[in-house]
Amino acid sequence: MVTTLYLIRHGETEGSGTKCYKGSIDVPLSARGIEQITRAAGFLVKEIRHAAASKYLGYLKDIHGTDSQQPAVSDTMPADSGKALAAVYCSNLTRAVKSAEIIAAPYGLEPIVTPDLRERSFGIWEGMSFTEIKEKYPVEFEAWADNPLKYSPINGENTIEVKERVINSLKSILAGHNGENIAIVAHGGINRIILCHIMGIPLENIFRIEQSFASVNIIEFWEKYPVVKGLNLTPDYYGDKK
Repeated sequence: MVTTLYLIRHGETEGSGTKCYKGSIDVPLSARGIEQITRAAGFLVKEIRHAAASKYLGYLKDIHGTDSQQPAVSDTMPADSGKALAAVYCSNLTRAVKSAEIIAAPYGLEPIVTPDLRERSFGIWEGMSFTEIKEKYPVEFEAWADNPLKYSPINGENTIEVKERVINSLKSILAGHNGENIAIVAHGGINRIILCHIMGIPLENIFRIEQSFASVNIIEFWEKYPVVKGLNLTPDYYGDKK
């Protein structure tokens, strides 16, 4: 059975006009952030409905050898099969919880708060703007930007520590939802680590993946390997999918 994960970044937060590391600081969504994630929720409803009719068609079914395992959607599946989210998981930080509540609302779900999905702690850099960090810690910041696996924010979590808690949580979530649609609402850094893990990208390259506010990533977990169907789909992308 194919499990589909909708991996979502929370909406814009208050004070996002100045680029800084919020990390584990608990900040609320801005009015614009609520609007962004509301649009993401609407997009998700349409996307899931569309995907239900085509998930088992095309070359992926042939590659993964699922012809004998999956019935034709139009033949024996219930009319609403695959058209809803089974669960919505989120970080325990307010910006993710509120975003998850909006994502979950169309399905009558309550988000499952999962602390291990919280954003990385950036140590003494938390709350500081990028400009301030560059001025006060130029060598450390450049080393971190060049190789976020080898170097860490001062007194913050290192990338391996974050990966271990996040990927263990991801595996646990997926194990409980075989063949279902689920959503995880997390943070830019957390999403990048998950995407690197799924695509086999070295963690040194996490900054090569963009994760905009309220962006949606679509990953299907097939028999042989996961397939990324959508990456950093932002509110500017959302359209009416018939």
